[in-house]
This record gives sequence, structure tokens and C-alpha cells, in this order.
Amino acid sequence: MLSSFLPGYALSLTLILAIGAQNAFVLRQGLRRQHVFWVCLTCGTTDALLIAGGVAGFGALASAVPWFETAMRYGGAMFLLWYGAQNALSAWRGGAALEIEGEATQSLRQVILTLLALTFLNPHVYLDTVVLIGSISAQYPDKLAFGGGAVLASFTFFFALGYGARLLSPLFGKPFSWQVLDALIALTMWAIAAKLLFG
Repeated sequence: MLSSFLPGYALSLTLILAIGAQNAFVLRQGLRRQHVFWVCLTCGTTDALLIAGGVAGFGALASAVPWFETAMRYGGAMFLLWYGAQNALSAWRGGAALEIEGEATQSLRQVILTLLALTFLNPHVYLDTVVLIGSISAQYPDKLAFGGGAVLASFTFFFALGYGARLLSPLFGKPFSWQVLDALIALTMWAIAAKLLFG
């Protein structure tokens, strides 16, 4: 079980670490200490639903169409190589930093609606959760454990991000911190791609 659970946890955590509108929004809410619990819960829940759909859908499709699993393995590896290259390029160029703006307090409804828009209107969310995690889960003997690891990573990350935002803000206000993070993400993506191709 751990041989499937841990890779799922690591992949999910690596995917959501990248700079994005959703993460920046969670950080901002955490820094302002506004609706932090509900923001983190919403992020984790939406990820869980998308991951479950990806794992269940790709598993069923892989059983029905024998060549599909192989196609997804190589397709997933190519995407990971490209994704890693994008992060490596960001690490090389540098210059990214988190900016927190002093915005007016929003109601819980406004905050959740904004968060849902940031989540479901972002095509990368579907690539990361449904397509990528779903396709890679087919390579592991216990897809349920793999998906469970991915879901737990999402909840862990968002709650840590939301409640740890005040501690992280000085660090991620510096471009060099994002360069290090992007470099680590790139190396992890390439390692996973190598396992898919040669493992």
C-alpha cells in the first residue's frame, strides 16, 4: 500500500507547490486571516473530487482499452518532461515573487466563489489532477492508495499554506526562494518521468 500511497502523495504535493493564482489567493487569505479554514477546506475538497474522478475514470478506461495505459504512460512522461522544463526555465530566469495586496475584507460567499472560479476555470487544474494524476495512478498496483495519497497531500498542503502564510510571507517575497522551489519541482518532475519511461 505504501508503495502506491507515497508516490501519490509526492506527485500531488509537487504539482500544487508551483506558483499559481489559487496558491497566491490562499496565501493572501492566510496573511489576512480571513476565512482561512473554509478556503483551505474548499481547495482540498475540490482537488479530492477531481483526483477521484481522474483515478476512477482512467482506471476503468485502461481496463477497457488495453493500449490506452501505454499511451497515457508515455503521454504523461512527455508532459512531466515539459512541465519540469518550464519550472527549470523559471528557476534559471528568476524574478518571480509573491505580492500581497491590501484588499478590502470580502464576505465568505465572495471568497468561496472567487476560489471556485480560480480552481475550475484554470485548465492546469484538470491537467494536474484528472489527466496527470489519473493516468499515472494506472501504473501502480493500488490505485485507491495512490489517489488517497494524492488527496491527503492536497489537504496537507492547503492547510499548511493557509495557516502558515504569515511565516512564509517574508521567505516567498524573495525571488530566490521561488527559484529554489522551481528547481526542486523540475528535478522531481523529471525523476517521475524517468520512472514512467524506464521503470
